[in-house]
Amino acid sequence: MPHHCCEAMTSRVNARCEEHADAFDCPDTLIDYSAKLQEYGLIIHDGGTSTIRIDFCPWCGRRLPESQRDRWFEELERRGIDPWGDEVPAEFQDGSWLASLRQE
Repeated sequence: MPHHCCEAMTSRVNARCEEHADAFDCPDTLIDYSAKLQEYGLIIHDGGTSTIRIDFCPWCGRRLPESQRDRWFEELERRGIDPWGDEVPAEFQDGSWLASLRQE
């Protein structure tokens, strides 16, 4: 489980709704966290899965970790994997791909 900047962020990221299986369907869910990209975003409740990426915590004001979006795509490309057409390995579905790069 990732360590978030404060208890408020942790509780918002880990919040689960009893009425909605999908966080994007729940009007009370505010934050989406992508472990694979190390990104935090405010959920846009328009019926889709859009978010607006944020760089600072709305509750404690700390700077959030730098997004790894570009690095994620670069690493897949380096391995010859097209994320739009090929099956993406399980390690790239969460943050474990970053840990494996640190060990190389």
